[in-house]
Amino acid sequence: MLIISVRSITIFNSNADDLGGFYDLYHALKTEPVLGATMGAIMSTLFAVALLASGQNSTITGTLAGQIVMEGFLRLHIPNWLRRLITRSLAVIPVIVCLIIFKGNAAKIEQLLVFSQVFLSIALPFCLIPLQLATSNKDLMGPFYNKTWVNIISWTLIIILSILNVYLIVQTFQELQS
Repeated sequence: MLIISVRSITIFNSNADDLGGFYDLYHALKTEPVLGATMGAIMSTLFAVALLASGQNSTITGTLAGQIVMEGFLRLHIPNWLRRLITRSLAVIPVIVCLIIFKGNAAKIEQLLVFSQVFLSIALPFCLIPLQLATSNKDLMGPFYNKTWVNIISWTLIIILSILNVYLIVQTFQELQS
């Protein structure tokens, strides 16, 4: 809630050209008028630590998913250290390459971050629909299957999210072309 509130403060009475990006949110947390001198420094540091923790969590999740896929589905057993090295390299090396290509340009890096999230959002319907189909199957779920009212709400939300997702993807590609 704090980040949403701070972001709201920084964009209030601003036009679209003046809106900052991800880096501006970090710097807004440091400013005295927003949180005060002491809290600003603490909150900006906590924000940076939270981002780092989020990245670590994503990498760990990818490592575990890779382990499950390689051992369970592919029957490929490799040492844990090698699996971690491969998975983390696949996560970190493209980022380092992009940083080198964009020479630390914050605007380009932020745009790349947005594009990566849009790219990830393409998978959203392909995750939600099978999940909904599985959880509404009485034979599969037994007594824990979704009731009719849950199915109605779930399908409505899936349709709304999918439409918004398509809109986001189209809008992003239109911005790319302009």
